[in-house]
Amino acid sequence: MARAKRIPHSTAPVPERAFLVGVVWRDTRWPIEKSLDELERLAETAGAVVVGRMVQRLDTPVPRTFIGSGKVQELISMVRNLEVDTVIFDDEITPSQQSNLEKLLGEPIKIIDRTALILDIFGLHARTREGRLQVQLAQLQYLLPRLRGMWSHLAKEQTRGGIGSRFGQGETQLEVDRRMIRNRISTLKGELKDLQRRRGVQAKERLSSPAFRIALAGYTNAGKSTLLNTLTGSQVLSEDKLFATLDPTTRAMTLPGGRLVTLTDTVGFIQKLPHGLVEAFKSTLAEVRSADLILKVVDVADEDRTRHIEAVDDVLQEIGAAEQPSLVVFNKCDIADEVELAALRRRYPDAVLFSARTGAGRDGLLERIGTQAAADDRLMTLALPYAQGNLLRLVHEQGQVLQETYGAAHTHVVAKLPRRLADMCARFEDRS
Repeated sequence: MARAKRIPHSTAPVPERAFLVGVVWRDTRWPIEKSLDELERLAETAGAVVVGRMVQRLDTPVPRTFIGSGKVQELISMVRNLEVDTVIFDDEITPSQQSNLEKLLGEPIKIIDRTALILDIFGLHARTREGRLQVQLAQLQYLLPRLRGMWSHLAKEQTRGGIGSRFGQGETQLEVDRRMIRNRISTLKGELKDLQRRRGVQAKERLSSPAFRIALAGYTNAGKSTLLNTLTGSQVLSEDKLFATLDPTTRAMTLPGGRLVTLTDTVGFIQKLPHGLVEAFKSTLAEVRSADLILKVVDVADEDRTRHIEAVDDVLQEIGAAEQPSLVVFNKCDIADEVELAALRRRYPDAVLFSARTGAGRDGLLERIGTQAAADDRLMTLALPYAQGNLLRLVHEQGQVLQETYGAAHTHVVAKLPRRLADMCARFEDRS
């Protein structure tokens, strides 16, 4: 008798089944379907599969359950019918609302919101020590007010009486956990302050450098990392995922005229970016605030590109970088048709059309960067002592040398110099 062939069992993790809940508010700026589409992409990035969604129109959140009682009953029915593991709200819900919903839906259904989902994705993608500390801090600050609901099952045991009820274990464990989390938050803030001090020293070194500094800012997945790779020839991680890049990456490049500039790629932005994350990542986002030029990278193929620009501007405003010189770069123009590109040129006459994948528009972008970098150039006549060879090298690397002669003790140079290099050379200016 032939032995039955065994079918191997898959060891791959089964993705969580997620259900999305959105609310249309009176002052909603984004169409709810677009917002839920983005929430679905976030859920997929975190490893879930979305099996359904529901929407309700409200003026204000329902205090107890965020959505109305009728919608809660509909949600309970859909969660059971679709075998849902996790319900994700598109807006931030309060700890009590989360706890009440979990009781109504029953275990083991999880209730989370957009903030918790984004924090989870950041936790997956943080690579550097500073990035991991920043994410941990934001996660713990989000978790702290939600602890009471998480320990409610132990608090219930106290009210039942009998054996084991006299020790107050629920409240005791709650207070222990709160104290541990507060201590951990304090420790993380201390470690981040140390790292920020070091970053501050590095920032001062960069500020003392004459190199023109460019920061890439944009909606997540707009192609910032690919643009950085295309312009500098580097191999920074570039993936078709939301928040694939969290940690700032800086690369140097030389413009056609010989001027050295640096490009820094930072964390992508998103609508409804949690304020706690903006706070936690402020030291990282400081790279944007201290830049000489911000390139706002926009995915030209995304029909929501105008809203993406608005979301980026909102975050720049929040971190104090709204007044920095900026240039809009429409990326992925190789997959847009001419009618669309012509419409963009009319609406954004100062923007640059570019393809990080093919390199189309590269010369035009570099020319615009060069023009911006030269905007503050200053014409100077210098008498540099021969002992200042390093400064003379910077003048050649960063400036435009118009005339150079050699004297008994000095090199005499007439050059157009970037603002910071001009400040460095001011004491050697020849005013005779």
